[in-house]
Amino acid sequence: MSEIYLARHGETPFNAERRFQGHLPVPLTERGRAQAAELAEAASAKGFVALYASPLARARETAGIVGARIGLEPREDARFAETDTGHWTGRLFAEVRAEAPGRFDAWASGEEDFAFPGGESFAQQRARVLAGIHDVRAAEHTGPVLIICHRQAMRLVLGGGSLAEHPIDNGALVALPA
Repeated sequence: MSEIYLARHGETPFNAERRFQGHLPVPLTERGRAQAAELAEAASAKGFVALYASPLARARETAGIVGARIGLEPREDARFAETDTGHWTGRLFAEVRAEAPGRFDAWASGEEDFAFPGGESFAQQRARVLAGIHDVRAAEHTGPVLIICHRQAMRLVLGGGSLAEHPIDNGALVALPA
C-alpha cells in the first residue's frame, strides 16, 4: 500500500481576508505562490510517483507549481474539492459569526452533523474525500502519492475536530495515517 500525503493549497486573497471560498475560482496570492514553491521543494525530497489535486483553481495552481518541480502531471479529482459552503460562500468569517454565532461555532468546532446552509455537510464531504483516498490506495502506486486539496478536506480525513486542533496552514504537507 502506497504512503499518501495531503497538502493544502497556497494562500488566496480569501484566506488572507478570512472569507469562505467554497467552490469559487479564487487564485493564489504572491505569498500563496511562494508557499506552493516551498511545498514543491519539500515534495521533491519525498519521491512522489503520483500527484492528485482538487479541480478548484487554488489547488490546481498549487499542483501546477508542485508538479513542475517534481516532474508529475496533476490528476484532477473533484472528490478532493473543498466543502460547498452554500450561502456562506464569499462571506467574511466575522460577518457570519455576527449573524449566526451558533452555526459559526459548529463549523469552527467541527461538529459532525454540521452542514453549510444551502451547501454541503461535513458527512457528505468526508464520504467523498474518503472514497477518493480509497481509490488512490486501490491504484497500488509504486511509491508515495501526493494529494493537493483543502483545509476542510484534510481536517475531516485527519479525524475531524476544531480548527484549533487542526491548524493546517496554507502549503502544509501532512502524511496520512495508514
